[in-house]
Amino acid sequence: MRWSEAAVKGIELKSAAQIAKLREANLVVSDVLDVLAAAAEPGVSTWDLDQLAAKRLKQLRAEPAFLGYRGYPAVLCASVNDTVVHGIPRKDVVLKEGDILSLDFGAFKDGWCGDSARTLEIGEVSAQAHALVEATRESLDNALAECRVGRRLGDVSWAVQSHVEARGFSVVRQFAGHGIGRHMHEPPQVPNYGEAGKGPRLSSGMVFAVEPMVNQGGPDVVIEDDGWTAVTKDGSLSAHFEHSVAITDNGPMILSRA
Repeated sequence: MRWSEAAVKGIELKSAAQIAKLREANLVVSDVLDVLAAAAEPGVSTWDLDQLAAKRLKQLRAEPAFLGYRGYPAVLCASVNDTVVHGIPRKDVVLKEGDILSLDFGAFKDGWCGDSARTLEIGEVSAQAHALVEATRESLDNALAECRVGRRLGDVSWAVQSHVEARGFSVVRQFAGHGIGRHMHEPPQVPNYGEAGKGPRLSSGMVFAVEPMVNQGGPDVVIEDDGWTAVTKDGSLSAHFEHSVAITDNGPMILSRA
């Protein structure tokens, strides 16, 4: 992965006060995801979860980040089994025992954006599905540990890739994490593959959304006819985790972890 000079120059450093605002927005996101995680069970549709997310968001006096973004029709992305990301909530997509469900959610609070995702196991899942979910979660933790002053962006990317590939899974290369602030997507891109020691050096005040997307089979993804839903080309399972993190002089601050 190569980072363009323009993307590197476009990275905006946030002040402590701005990071505090980002923390507030991300706590809204964490709250909504907690509510959804408690409600996700067999018999519940992804449309039900979208309605619940919208209701809770209104209670928290925040605004959806996804609804209307480039025409996206919902407040929530709900991706089941072989759907990698951007699954549009639907009444006819009903959760069942053994599914894995990735929930991706974003919100604006006082003009600042929060963004996070997690993959849930619905009831008892297969050993392979559980291994995929755990490897993806662990890869995010490893990547976040690299979000320190003086490290390079490639260290973050390699932390994801090395962990999941060592366990026989593959990293999706078509999508990436991103900077975040007053806009949901800001420079730089944060890919989930790359070379350690390469890319921009991390500085205090950088804020990223790091989001591993990991497939049980091959890395290839296809977009369905709705223009949004991304599924694995080979029909294998996929998992997705995401946290927004600030680079600080005291180490990584995980903004979307309550």
